[in-house]
Amino acid sequence: MRWKLNSSVYKRVPSRDAAMDPDLETPVRAADGGAVGGPSWRMSLPHVCVATLTSFLFGYHTGVVNEPLESISTDLGFAGNTLAEGLVVSICLGGAFVGCLFSGSIADGIGRRRAFQLSALPMIVGAAISALTNSLEGMLLGRFLVGTGMGLGPPIASLYITEVSPPSVRGTYGSFVQIATCLGIIVSLLIGTPVKDIDRWWRVCFWVAVVPATLQALGMEFCAESPQWLYKCGRTSEAEIQFEKLLGPLHVKSAMAELSRSERGDDGENVKYSELFYGRHFNVVFIGTTLFALQQLSGINSVFYFSSTVFRSVGVPSNLANICMGIANLSGSIVAMLLMDKLGRKILLSGSFLGMAFAMGLQAVGANRHHLGSASVYLSVGGMLLFVLTFSLGAGPVPGLLLPEIFPNKIRAKAMALCMSVHWVVNFFVSLLFLRLLEQLGPQVLYTIFSSACVVAAIFVRRHVVETKGKTLQEIEVSLLQTQ
Repeated sequence: MRWKLNSSVYKRVPSRDAAMDPDLETPVRAADGGAVGGPSWRMSLPHVCVATLTSFLFGYHTGVVNEPLESISTDLGFAGNTLAEGLVVSICLGGAFVGCLFSGSIADGIGRRRAFQLSALPMIVGAAISALTNSLEGMLLGRFLVGTGMGLGPPIASLYITEVSPPSVRGTYGSFVQIATCLGIIVSLLIGTPVKDIDRWWRVCFWVAVVPATLQALGMEFCAESPQWLYKCGRTSEAEIQFEKLLGPLHVKSAMAELSRSERGDDGENVKYSELFYGRHFNVVFIGTTLFALQQLSGINSVFYFSSTVFRSVGVPSNLANICMGIANLSGSIVAMLLMDKLGRKILLSGSFLGMAFAMGLQAVGANRHHLGSASVYLSVGGMLLFVLTFSLGAGPVPGLLLPEIFPNKIRAKAMALCMSVHWVVNFFVSLLFLRLLEQLGPQVLYTIFSSACVVAAIFVRRHVVETKGKTLQEIEVSLLQTQ
């Protein structure tokens, strides 16, 4: 029977410890000497579901202004001002950048559960302000507050799910983050459907976002705290109690033993941000930041934020098209979950970027309505749906799974914070300038630029990204050091 080193409580230890104790992960033994099965997934599932409400909210707020943007601009008096419309979208991303910068410090300072509750607070207040405002300034304030929660919550969710999940379902639970995000986008599109028929319906769209944020803040009161965080704080007895709640009493002793062993060589808390930019760590940090930058330069979030505007420009009912986009995104995410450990990260990622380049090329061709006539509609809509589908197959879910694998344990937390910060910065500027560039350059030129970025991303993946499927963290780190 093969035992995998993929649990959060089965972390890497120094090579000198591995040499002394080669069996780093052994099955738990019952009192009679027989082997006890792994921890049940049922015990940790409710905790994971509450945590993924953050990802649902992330998806919801990503798409909530898509359909109502025109109504919002009309009611608040900035209709026709594309820069103001872009700012309503992108100010949320600016807030997310701020929240992301402090996510690691907050999670380590007050714990994962309280960090979740803290991230829910600006989402509740910000959504309420957006729903009640009568001015552009109020809308921008509300969206900025929501953005801080969007930046703070998802990194903590990934961390929390990793730390509370049993080894046998850790990958499955990790995929819940992407699927919950897709569901949030679909719900926001469905909620926004009546915006054309019901006056000021966009206010209801923002009020709806208060509900899951409140549920998460309350639900976290009943969820387990991360045993890893408690152990790091010296609260060993409390960590044992949380392990029992998550894994069952038969697995507490072995989990605590592995946690103690992994902590012996873990000096990650002493790493400085400056260490990420030179020496042996630069290569992997460069790969991580570049991947997230290219992911956003592909134009994916501009597609999500402004798809209604694009569909209307080619005479397609945006309600139906947006729902189809949500379904394509969700379907691709489920397929990616099934293929991740069969085809590997690198194949999915490079294939996804090439598919996105082709799909964006279709949209560029479809923008030439004078020569193609009605065929341009099919190319534009089909290209956009194919773009979302191919994105969700690799470029969407893979970076968030791949980067924690390629980062050495010493720099993992800070390196992820840095990469996510780059993600939000590029996302902000692409979203802010999309409508203005669409006006000045035209759709053919702009879509060609996005398609070229996808090709560059595919080439980058082929040259610089290593395959991590089936490899231990030590093997990945050694292979990366050899390429430097």
